[in-house]
Amino acid sequence: MTGCGSEPAVKPVTQADAAVRIQQAKQAKAAAAAKVKANELGQVPVLMYHRIIKNPGSDDDRTPEKFRADLERLAADGYVPITAAEYATGKIGIPAGKHPVVLTFDDSSPSQLDLDDLGVPRQDTAVAILREIAAKHPGFRPVATFYVTRDMFGKTVKEEQAQALLWLKDNGFDIGNHTRDHVNLGTRSQKEVTEQITSIQKQVNSLAYHQPVTLALPYGSQPRKKDWALRGKGDGVAYNHSGVFLAGYTPAPAPFTKTFDPLGIPRIKAMDKKGDCTQFCSTAWLDWLKNNPDMRFTSDGDVGTVAFPKFKAPFLRKDFAARALPY
Repeated sequence: MTGCGSEPAVKPVTQADAAVRIQQAKQAKAAAAAKVKANELGQVPVLMYHRIIKNPGSDDDRTPEKFRADLERLAADGYVPITAAEYATGKIGIPAGKHPVVLTFDDSSPSQLDLDDLGVPRQDTAVAILREIAAKHPGFRPVATFYVTRDMFGKTVKEEQAQALLWLKDNGFDIGNHTRDHVNLGTRSQKEVTEQITSIQKQVNSLAYHQPVTLALPYGSQPRKKDWALRGKGDGVAYNHSGVFLAGYTPAPAPFTKTFDPLGIPRIKAMDKKGDCTQFCSTAWLDWLKNNPDMRFTSDGDVGTVAFPKFKAPFLRKDFAARALPY
């Protein structure tokens, strides 16, 4: 019996009790991951775009109508856009059961971003279309990565360049490095490669107080030593990219897998099924991923864990063992 006004004795929580609770919580998370068939060791489509224009001049261009259709298809298939920086660093925080897609735009064309006198993206630019589709589909994040060169969306005045970059930064978009002059790095010396990359690092940082996390290689061409594109220093500026992206090819491996290579991350050219693209461009690969759901990255909804079926455990990178959630 307790004395008048006294509280019953509270049993202290032992280390064993705490361990049991942690294990029970992990089992509950694993059960939830299994319910949505989470596979965070699956493949991620990284789509490569260039100009979004009404009259395409090459297969690299996409019309506004085609781009809208691309985004509508992604939303219907359960994809949620993430940035190249989020992908490369493994910070993939999307709802359970959804699939990440990385939208990338090369060459900083005015067709991608052009602001009117009120600072609003003009109609039919890539940014305006992406925000339009996101407004129609709650949960479809209006984010993408823009790989810039010194042209900076066709602007030559520093204040206008800064306005464009700051608008992207302030609205959740990602700014990546595409080299100063869009040259083939495979034919350049280490000094030239470093100069091309550090020049853009310096320009973006001075205009928008931002350090690009990833690099997209012009023409997908790697330097003679791949590591030159990943890290370097010159003119008082250093870079240490989390990922270097190639040109169109295949879906990319999840950043948690042993096959992930930060020196050469594949992308997929955005194009319909015709010619070589019958098998190797976006429409074909999205069809393939839809028909092979066990090969596609499916989120468990928790950015702090890496969930996957137990039999896929051999494919997990050791760096992420502490976050593993097999089921």
